[in-house]
Amino acid sequence: MTSRLKEKIQNEVAPALMDEFKYANTMQIPRLEKVVINIGLGEAKDNPKALESAVNDLTLIAGQKPIITKARKSIANFKLREGSAIGCKVTLRGDRMYDFLDKLMNVALPRVRDFRGIKPTAFDGRGNYALGLKEQLIFPEIEYDKIDTLRGMDITIVTTAETDEEAKSFLEKMGMPFAKKEG
Repeated sequence: MTSRLKEKIQNEVAPALMDEFKYANTMQIPRLEKVVINIGLGEAKDNPKALESAVNDLTLIAGQKPIITKARKSIANFKLREGSAIGCKVTLRGDRMYDFLDKLMNVALPRVRDFRGIKPTAFDGRGNYALGLKEQLIFPEIEYDKIDTLRGMDITIVTTAETDEEAKSFLEKMGMPFAKKEG
């Protein structure tokens, strides 16, 4: 069984992009490569329970167990030692990636307070999009009573698009709710 988003990309988005950018070959059409979800925890060095609950939250959200990220070098000003656990991340590919993006666009983002759309300028120049969320509560799997603190997360959507313009058009046609420019 394929996901709704994957079918939409194959049936609607790919032909529309083919017409818009006049690709010579179907392999030039942008595709999703992976989605990386990262939670950075500064308080993890003092409170190991925070790391454990962040891992549990991310497991519920992504449907896959995250890896614990460690500090690459010591920074005295932050009282950080090399090798100490400072966060967790998960890389989604395949069906889990499509299911997560579908859930993000259609369920989670509309639950953000005062939501007017996501920034259309957060592309990196190579066709990848980075999105920051302030709280994990917007995902339906997280129960309000069971969280200890609000945690933000970074979501990076990696595509095969060559330019930001192609990537923006691709994500827009997929259903990503970009904010309209005011003016």
